[in-house]
Amino acid sequence: MTGDTRDPERACPISPVVDIVFSRWTTPILWTLHARGRLRFVELEREIAAITPKVLTQRLRQLERDGLVVRTYHPEVPPRVEYEISELGLSLAPLFAHLAEWATDHLPQVEKAREGYDTRT
Repeated sequence: MTGDTRDPERACPISPVVDIVFSRWTTPILWTLHARGRLRFVELEREIAAITPKVLTQRLRQLERDGLVVRTYHPEVPPRVEYEISELGLSLAPLFAHLAEWATDHLPQVEKAREGYDTRT
């Protein structure tokens, strides 16, 4: 691979994708919406138990801005808002499938390497 290592995007062309898709809460949100379909905010919050409402709101806004999530507002009493993964977000499914497969196949090796490292230090 070639590129200017002073510019992270040129040194590693997937850096922008990693920043968009693999931030702390983005992956669990996209995974949940892909697996469960359209969800209301509270339902999504329940599915991702450790996330705070503030962070979930921030992440959903960013994902909507990036085109990975669709927000639908229903002007009812009380108002109802639903979130679902967009077509663009769904295009990440093969990538997530490969990562899940990699995790199944290799995380035991990673754990073993960590244990070996930790016993040496």
